[in-house]
This record gives sequence, structure tokens and C-alpha cells, in this order.
Amino acid sequence: MEKRVSKSELKARALAWFREVEETGETLVITDRGRPVLRLERHVPREPDPRALLRGSVLEHREPLEPVAEDGWEAAG
Repeated sequence: MEKRVSKSELKARALAWFREVEETGETLVITDRGRPVLRLERHVPREPDPRALLRGSVLEHREPLEPVAEDGWEAAG
């Protein structure tokens, strides 16, 4: 369900409305003379940050310019 609020009410209580949308996840429709003109909703990231998925996966790499031995290609585990 979505709430509706006029532009003037949004202007007067913007931070309170922002916090409510952030906490509840409920959509807020902003109206101008009763006509919907904007939609305010909580941001949901679409994909996880690939750097976060890799963070901590490399344990130690002392000599990055040296070739990797044949047995070094196996996954650490």
C-alpha cells in the first residue's frame, strides 16, 4: 500500500517522511493539487557489489611477478 501526501506537507515534514519510507519500505506518492506527480520509495540495490563478494578471498600473495607452479592452480581450501 502507498501513502499520499501533498507537496506542501512534504516540504514541511520532509525528513520525517524520508525516515518513514526508509524504515517501513512503504511507497509515498507526492501529489500536486490532488494529482500524483512523484513517487518516493526505498532504494534497493539491484546487484551486490562484486568487490564485496571477492573481499577476503585472497589469503596471501608474496611474489606476484613469479610464475605459479603446477600444483598452485588448485583452489585453496
